[in-house]
Amino acid sequence: MRLGSGAFAASCVAIEVLGVAIFLRGFFPAPVRSSSRTEHRAEPPAPEPAAGAHSNWTKLPPPLFNKVVIVLIDALRDDFVFGSKGVKYMPYTSYLVEKGASHSFVAEAKPPTVTMPRIKERETLSPSLLVLCGDHGMSETGSHGASSTEEVSTPLILISSSFERRPGDIRHPKRVQQTDLAATLAIGLGLPIPKDSVGSLLFPVVEGKPVREQLRFLHLNTVQLSKLLQENMPSYEKDPGFEQFKMAERLHGNWVKLHLEENRSDVLLSLGTKVLRQYLGALKTLSLSLSTQVAQYDIYSMAVGTVVVLEVLTLLLLSTPQALCRGADLEVPLRSPVFSLLFYLVFLVLSAIHVIVCTSATSSCYLCSLPWPVAGGLMVLVSALLCAIVSTLTRTVIESTLLRKNAALPSSRWSEMDLLLMLGTAGHVLSLGASSFVEEEHQTWYFLVNTLCLALSQETCRSCFPGDDSKPQHSVHMLQDSAVYRAPILHRAGHTSPSSEALGGHTRWAILASPWLVLACCRLLRSLNQTGVQGAHRPDLGLWLTSSDHKVELSGLAALSLLVIFLLVQRGCSLVSRAALALGLLGVFCYRAAIGNVLFPWQPGNKGFSKGIIEARFVYVFVLGILFTGTKDLLKSQVIAADFKIKTVGLWEIYSGLVLLAALLLRPHNLPVLAFSLLIQTVMTKFIWKPLRHDAAEITVMHYWFGQAFFYFQGNSNNIATIDISAGFVGLDTYMEIPATFLTVFGTYVGPVLWASHLAHFLSSEASSRACFCYALICSVPVATYLILVTSLRYHLFIWSVFSPKLLYEGMHLLITAALCALFTAADQ
Repeated sequence: MRLGSGAFAASCVAIEVLGVAIFLRGFFPAPVRSSSRTEHRAEPPAPEPAAGAHSNWTKLPPPLFNKVVIVLIDALRDDFVFGSKGVKYMPYTSYLVEKGASHSFVAEAKPPTVTMPRIKERETLSPSLLVLCGDHGMSETGSHGASSTEEVSTPLILISSSFERRPGDIRHPKRVQQTDLAATLAIGLGLPIPKDSVGSLLFPVVEGKPVREQLRFLHLNTVQLSKLLQENMPSYEKDPGFEQFKMAERLHGNWVKLHLEENRSDVLLSLGTKVLRQYLGALKTLSLSLSTQVAQYDIYSMAVGTVVVLEVLTLLLLSTPQALCRGADLEVPLRSPVFSLLFYLVFLVLSAIHVIVCTSATSSCYLCSLPWPVAGGLMVLVSALLCAIVSTLTRTVIESTLLRKNAALPSSRWSEMDLLLMLGTAGHVLSLGASSFVEEEHQTWYFLVNTLCLALSQETCRSCFPGDDSKPQHSVHMLQDSAVYRAPILHRAGHTSPSSEALGGHTRWAILASPWLVLACCRLLRSLNQTGVQGAHRPDLGLWLTSSDHKVELSGLAALSLLVIFLLVQRGCSLVSRAALALGLLGVFCYRAAIGNVLFPWQPGNKGFSKGIIEARFVYVFVLGILFTGTKDLLKSQVIAADFKIKTVGLWEIYSGLVLLAALLLRPHNLPVLAFSLLIQTVMTKFIWKPLRHDAAEITVMHYWFGQAFFYFQGNSNNIATIDISAGFVGLDTYMEIPATFLTVFGTYVGPVLWASHLAHFLSSEASSRACFCYALICSVPVATYLILVTSLRYHLFIWSVFSPKLLYEGMHLLITAALCALFTAADQ
């Protein structure tokens, strides 16, 4: 089976998306939920157990409190209340803890933080309850979000007049779980315990009640937890907590029988004490089992997802020599006898492993819950990929052996630019294993882009001023048989070219100045938005522009940026698209003026603002019109005319439509980012890539680098909090999930998308399929590596605050890459 390199790469990335999705499903803990969903009708409470006797207690016990007031203090650490610090900074609270009618605990917040449920305030004559607590703690430096002892330990103080406190009764705070508060408040208010709650009753709250009521409270809590365990754990009967619960329920029934018989002997007292201990032990074990289930990784799903991604990456690497040859198709050996035999053998082994894992699993597993046809299809995919790798490796070894016998091959070596791009990309991938480098990843890309500019400056100097003793160097680039562009050609290692004196003086100096211009633009953009962890708090130009005192300056800068965008984009558009682009950019400014971000010169500062829905939809019409025109030209060039010029115009118009959409979604202070992006693309195209005859692989890697850098130039980071969700509501009067998701994702990944789209247009002449392959390969390497790193670091201190958000970003970036590869492939057909 033969496939073009572009179609092969697009297929590989699509399979990688599937593998990453399976990994994410196994990595992020599935919530423990009850399968019964009675939203409007509450289930009747479990009856009180009775051994042979009839118990008339089938309703919920009366509430203990009239109302609850929760005082939630952000980042309140336990030692801020208990101990010497509490006496100094919170003296009255310390007095209540030591001598008042209160119960004190140290509540542990499991990362990720569990949100406390909201409970609705029933009016009775019962006393009130005041809850003082913190959502999480903080480290000694004031940060939080990780899982250190200082960050997860929070005070939990329950204050009520119903609590009795004897003089001299010194109570040390016990360590409990933060999730225990939900069950405690529900019982205290006479409400059913939330079905999805994994917490247990804080027993000191009810220890002043009669024994029968205490046992009733504990029984209701254990019944709720046991039901939740049955619905989420296949082998729940073997769980120690479930066995304890059954034993406690039997003993409870015996106690109720004695109690109803009005037996007041010591046997009733000792049996009640034993039942209490049994219930408390069952509650602790059940809660621990369910909490472990919440925080447990699905290693089987993670392993299968990682294997799929690694298989695809290996297949891409082995196919690189053949895929990068000019006009070559890839031979995918799906019909050979050896392939068939190996395929069936691997499939049987994987099916056996799947059966063993699913039958011996003590916890829920996503892949085991899938229907057998779906799971079998996944095994077929893994087997086929492995067999394709073996076949490709065998063919590569045979071809390499034959090539070594050819003595006519010239000696070759890597060029300096090839080494820089390869080592820079590899260095970035390796840096993902350190939390500090993930938090400050923008610094890595800024460094790589700046280094690239300096290397290009050196290359332009060598090309414009070749020495008399310069010897032509033979270099092997990442792409063989590189495409030749019709542009002024300068001397470059490995290429013969006419003398540089043939160029005009202005052209030569423009070429020499272009890397420094790009470097200056990048430096200006770094000052626009501070990002990351270390520098996010520092003042930047964007903060200055968005202040209400500088709205006039922001308006002028936004108008100038929109004008620059039009001048740089309109040059490749048809007359109709050019007019639509101009009107669309005007609509962008009108939209921002309507919502109050910018001002027209004649607009008063206190004018009432609107949502700008009409103005935004006005722009959407032109975006869709330009995209439709570009798609029509692209199809026309492929189906009807087969005209390269029409194809180029169609790709540029699609790119122009995406630029207009980006201008609408980006905030006004980020419009210079879009303008500088277009300026750098223009400068690099005219004065770097074409004159210096960079091959398609080098150009692809440079586009990838700049796309990643511009992702951070617009203020993004690897923190979920920096996502600008306002982009998902531009032009929408109500929330619509699909449009809002698409707009938010596009607004976040404007940089990578626009640079990849520019790459598709730039290499549309001869090398778009090879560019697709290179882009897929360079995006696959960090994803595959990061899956391995996250798996090995899954118990790291910063796994939830640093590594897991980056994992989500990488997964979404891979999904966007799949869409871009589909665009590459469609343009190359």
